[in-house]
Amino acid sequence: MVLSYRHTDEMIDAIGRRSTPPLPDWVTDADTILSTHMADTETGDSQCRVPTISREKAVDVLNASDELALEPEDANYAITRLLERGYFYVVDDELRVTLPSREQ
Repeated sequence: MVLSYRHTDEMIDAIGRRSTPPLPDWVTDADTILSTHMADTETGDSQCRVPTISREKAVDVLNASDELALEPEDANYAITRLLERGYFYVVDDELRVTLPSREQ
């Protein structure tokens, strides 16, 4: 039973525990596609060992993906949700993967 709903997707149950609903599968699929692309492509500052990608390029990668049929607005929404949940962070207008080696 949910007593209140907050803008951050955080819910509080009947006994006051906080929980966050899982991301939709298509958003986590977008994470997989972007993380794989970033790992397979050398982008950003050559001295930076963390894979990076611009938001515009990330939208292009998601739009070009055969695995997802996303429009630009959907791709931007997925990126925003991934940023809000900490899957990615931004440095100098570049997206970076929070945990670059998720295979472990």
